[in-house]
Amino acid sequence: MLTFIGLGLYDERSITVEGRAALRASDRVFAEFYTSRLVGADVGDIEASHDVDVEVRDRAGVERDPEPILDAAGSGDAAFLTAGDTMISTTHTDLRLRAEERGIGTRVIHGVTAQSAASSLTGLQNYRFGKATTLPFPYAHGGDDVPASVIETVEANRERGLHTVVYLDIKVGTGPTGPDPDHEEYMTADYAADLLAAAWEDALAVVVARAGSPDAVVAADRLSALAGREFGDPLHLLVIPGDLHHVEADALAGLAGAPESLVGE
Repeated sequence: MLTFIGLGLYDERSITVEGRAALRASDRVFAEFYTSRLVGADVGDIEASHDVDVEVRDRAGVERDPEPILDAAGSGDAAFLTAGDTMISTTHTDLRLRAEERGIGTRVIHGVTAQSAASSLTGLQNYRFGKATTLPFPYAHGGDDVPASVIETVEANRERGLHTVVYLDIKVGTGPTGPDPDHEEYMTADYAADLLAAAWEDALAVVVARAGSPDAVVAADRLSALAGREFGDPLHLLVIPGDLHHVEADALAGLAGAPESLVGE
């Protein structure tokens, strides 16, 4: 059996009760933290809390060389961990399909995702979100601006009155000059707001920082204003709202400090 377990958003306690039981019952435990991470815990915290040994795999060790994971699942019970949810905020469908092709049973135990947390923390209604997008570091896409695909996604959602979650780039093991095992970099919301302000300087945006933690931050303002603020430790994301229901407008004013001039009718 290969069990995909979402660890949730913040620390070793964010896992569900079902996930914790499956994790502790596993013969071998693998994890990847190159797409996201638990900002309130490291691997040692997870191991100590759940009495397991965790084998961390890099991107190549998951996507190009999954054999150790599949072999472990073929001869016993293996768990594969990621922050958030293993099949939504990060997808590992290819690994699951490889297991199924070998006759290895699979299951998914979900964790809280950044997108669901963003809706909950901001008060923006979940069914009013459109397609999400990821904003990369300029060096990661070979330019010095915002990729056209990001602009197009946000604009398409705005035309339909829908909100957009903008995930912010994470670079672990790869830096501006290429592979670098010591490189770890997390795009901040102020940096992202500055990039996006080039296209929508006065547009309303909402920062969500450290969702799931005791000190989560939610702040709404113009992109140009958010670019001049600091929001502390990662992880951060941005939401670009579309049309606002009056309850959503009240939520952004009351929960995120949005200026009345941006959310008032």
